[in-house]
Amino acid sequence: QVQLVESGGGLVQPGGSLRLSCVASGLTFSNYAMRWYRQAPGQERELVAQITAAAGYTNYADSVKGRFTISRDNAKNTMSLQMNSLKPEDTAVYFCVARLLGKEFWGQGTQVTVSS
Repeated sequence: QVQLVESGGGLVQPGGSLRLSCVASGLTFSNYAMRWYRQAPGQERELVAQITAAAGYTNYADSVKGRFTISRDNAKNTMSLQMNSLKPEDTAVYFCVARLLGKEFWGQGTQVTVSS
């Protein structure tokens, strides 16, 4: 059974930082491209960042470019999202997604709230 478990969310002031983690089990993690999505109340889901299976390629939404960094450790079956210079508009539930050949697995999400 595939499981993706996110952690690291919370409440942070504007300008602060958080580091999200996603731990995967039940799959060959190193074969999967990984993504972070987010969804704020009443808004469409947004692809925030993605990283290829071998971590050779990363891509970011324009809204987070220069502030967020995606990374992975295939030896530990983990993916991370370092979020710096957080803004109130970054407030959302963040989801970890594993993708391979059209198949996707989603985590339950972790809430990030940026507020003073």
